[in-house]
Order: sequence, then structure tokens, then C-alpha cells
Amino acid sequence: MFRHDGLDVSWLGYATLRVAGPEHVVYCDPGRYGVLDGATGGASREDAGGDADLVCVTHDHHYDSDAIRRVAGDDATLVLFEGVNTHRIDRDVVRPTDLPLEVRTVDAHADLAVGDVIVRTVPAYNDPEGPRADAEGNVPHPEGLGCGFHLTVPSAWDRDVTVFWPGDTDVLEGHDRLDVSLFCPPIGGTFTMDRHEAADLAVALDPDLVCPIHYDTFEAIETDSGAFAADVAGRGVPVVLDEAEQ
Repeated sequence: MFRHDGLDVSWLGYATLRVAGPEHVVYCDPGRYGVLDGATGGASREDAGGDADLVCVTHDHHYDSDAIRRVAGDDATLVLFEGVNTHRIDRDVVRPTDLPLEVRTVDAHADLAVGDVIVRTVPAYNDPEGPRADAEGNVPHPEGLGCGFHLTVPSAWDRDVTVFWPGDTDVLEGHDRLDVSLFCPPIGGTFTMDRHEAADLAVALDPDLVCPIHYDTFEAIETDSGAFAADVAGRGVPVVLDEAEQ
């Protein structure tokens, strides 16, 4: 866990991010691969569960209904990309409408308030002509499968802090024009931008802090996070690696 501008932030492994201010706790893409149980690398899990006011889910691959139930507090709201379809998920999940919380669906261009947290979405996909495409132009995340989240969260320092989790995506047009204080890019490559592309985007965004996520959970997304951090820091952007083992 680390502290940023009055927010407590934890990367809990894979794509799971926890952001806590004095009045709000937000989780992005909770669950899968045991990240809430300490089975994967990432930050301490001692704070993971039952306290979320807001849970954001980017797409099918990160929809884990058991994990959502675990992290959600009373009266929590689930903000879910509209394309999430449980019939396409080959894991044991229940439909969002069967979860005991309010569900709000969003497209890739949404702007809404959940309490005092502003939730904006951005497109998230792999370019069919980019490095994640096969010879036929097929990609792991085609356009329309998911979104990224740009969150504005009130902090303990009496200010609003913007947090950007792009989702499972390549670097896309418009990413570099966002106003971002904390940038949490995927760096594992294979299914998302790699560490080099993420570092270039971090420099273009010029956030107050960068914390990479979505890497080293399994072989296909293993990468050199230290090299990423050195690259970003060497170009004048503050960076932190939240990799403490249980």
C-alpha cells in the first residue's frame, strides 16, 4: 500500500486496484487468480474486503462475482461495462443483477457521479493493426469489449484526486490528453500495452505519480517492472512499485 495526495492506494495483484479516501473506498476489477487471498504477488490484502462503496469492472475477463461480493460494503454500487456477458464467461459467476447491490451499466464514454466520486469511462481495446493482433487482425480485446476508468475521488487533503486505470488496452488516441494525478497502467504486454508503451504514455500524461499494475500474475504478462520504473523515473515522472509480498 502507498499513500498519494491523501488517498490510500493498493495494487492487490493482477488488475485489482483499491483506492480509499476518508469517505469512499473504490475497487477496480477485484478478484481472479486469488489476488484477494494473497495467492499472487501484490500489496498486502489485510484491507481487502467488505468496505467498498464503489466497485468498477472493465470487462468480462475481470468480472468475478464472488470477489465483488467480498469487497462490497453495505449499499455499494457496481459500475459495470455494458458489454459484460456472463454467458461468455467460462468461470462460475452469477449475473450482475443477482448481486445484492445497485448496478449501473456504462458504455465507453460515460460520465456519472456515485456519491462524491466522479466516474468517467474511456475506450479500452487492442488495435487490430497493432502489436497484439494476429495475422488475421484478431486481438484479445476487440473494440466494444470493455472500457477504462478515470475516477475523481475526494481525498483526506480536501482535494479531488484523479486516478486513471486504462483497462486491458493498447495506448489509444486521447489517452495522453487526460488530466491524471495517479496513473495505473497495465505493463504486462501480450494482452495490453507493454512496459515501453506504458512508460511513453506516462511521460506524455505527466501525472503526479505512476503505479503499474496488470503484470507478473502469470507467464504471459511477466515483465521487468524495475526497468519500467527506471525508465519512467529517468524521464522525470515519479513512480512507485507496490509489490510487497504477504
